[in-house]
Amino acid sequence: MNGNLPYLDENVDIEERVSDLLSRLTTKEKFMLLASHSRRRIYTTNPIKRLRIPSFKMTDGPLGASYHSSGLKKNTRFPAPISLASTWNRKLAGEVGAALGEEVRAIGRHMILAPAMNIHRTPLCGRTFEYFSEDPYLTKEIAIPVIKGIQSQSIGGCLKHYAANNQETDRGSCSAEIDERTLHEIYLRAFRAVVKEADPWAVMASFNKVNGVYACENKDLIRDLLMDKWGFKGIVMTDWLSTRKDQTTEGCIKAGLSLEMPWPIKYKVKLLKKAYNDGILTDKTLNDLARRNLRVMMLTGAIGDAKALPRGSRNTAQHHELVRRAAEEGMVLLKNEGSLLPLDMEAIDRIALLGPNLKKKFGGFLKGGSSGVKPPFEITPLAGIKEKCKGKVKIVTDASQADLAIVFAGLDNGKGGDSEFQDRASLDLPEDQIALINRTVATNPNTIVVLIAGSPIAMDDWLEAVPVVLE
Repeated sequence: MNGNLPYLDENVDIEERVSDLLSRLTTKEKFMLLASHSRRRIYTTNPIKRLRIPSFKMTDGPLGASYHSSGLKKNTRFPAPISLASTWNRKLAGEVGAALGEEVRAIGRHMILAPAMNIHRTPLCGRTFEYFSEDPYLTKEIAIPVIKGIQSQSIGGCLKHYAANNQETDRGSCSAEIDERTLHEIYLRAFRAVVKEADPWAVMASFNKVNGVYACENKDLIRDLLMDKWGFKGIVMTDWLSTRKDQTTEGCIKAGLSLEMPWPIKYKVKLLKKAYNDGILTDKTLNDLARRNLRVMMLTGAIGDAKALPRGSRNTAQHHELVRRAAEEGMVLLKNEGSLLPLDMEAIDRIALLGPNLKKKFGGFLKGGSSGVKPPFEITPLAGIKEKCKGKVKIVTDASQADLAIVFAGLDNGKGGDSEFQDRASLDLPEDQIALINRTVATNPNTIVVLIAGSPIAMDDWLEAVPVVLE
């Protein structure tokens, strides 16, 4: 045994290990396990050095290990989940999941806060790009292999945001009013399937209310359904700062919330102690919540012999090739009149390249919100086409002087685009982009529109005139 401590011996059954460690913890130390206690390291929990319990370290996702939560490291940026779902490829989703796990392991984290599984209730949601689909079946069919892939690397996956977090506007106060049948058939169906078929190690409760009750203290959703009915045994954590002033410690305890992040608001030690002394937080409940957190810490190797775990890797040629393959399969050719695509480069002398997304890079610090990944390099459409042409085709900006024109339109991850903390005001492209497309196709009938976006775009103002559209 490891120093005669069964909970550190990975040859011992994990439930026995958890029970052994629980028996050694004081009541206060169990309280400490239920919340992070650092305002500086907001993606880690505090260690309990007396028992060799280290900090449990997380990173945001789901496009990769995000820049702000991975120690400002540059990591591989994977295609957005909406693009991965567009591949309809379970095997590929599993490969992406495993690569995510490898990257997270390589930066020394134990869990990635992914996948995001909310249903596309409205295409205007700012985080549509982070979610898979409007269809619960497609969502669960892609999410299951993603979770299995992540956890194959002994990295915890975290389903989010449970539940019905389908808009960014007023997400901290709005209530999703949903009848029972709709809730279960649309908004919870994918969560249920992934919990039962992939055994995720964590679930993140959302900011919003569901039928008037905040998700973080929603006993019906967490304790009764997720834990008791579906059999979920992992961590149930808050979204970051999602516990609100009008929520209560008692409500969170009774709901089954096991980890408050990024620092305690409702799970301050003094509040938990009062709840314990008042009989609200019983030993049975406290042990259950602590057990959930400790079990995941052992599954990920945070507690135990980390040397026995996969080493992980990041920014490898294999990961970059996987990104390229996933991006290719996720593209959708919406229109191709006259079979203009694929291009016959031998027949082209001059090509006009236009549009706001021609030179744009999308990775970076909090670009798109908490999922922002800063990759080691990023190839813009202009740079990629220049490399492909290698000087054989002249690139111009006047569509009338070219054999064909390509307009790189769409959204970005700034104001009015694809981003957390906001919803879009319209499905339309910005007016200047609509004008550019119509002006270009009027000048050159061989116009291709390439849309780079993480959510749907209305095309009524220009689709009929344009022969080729690639999403």
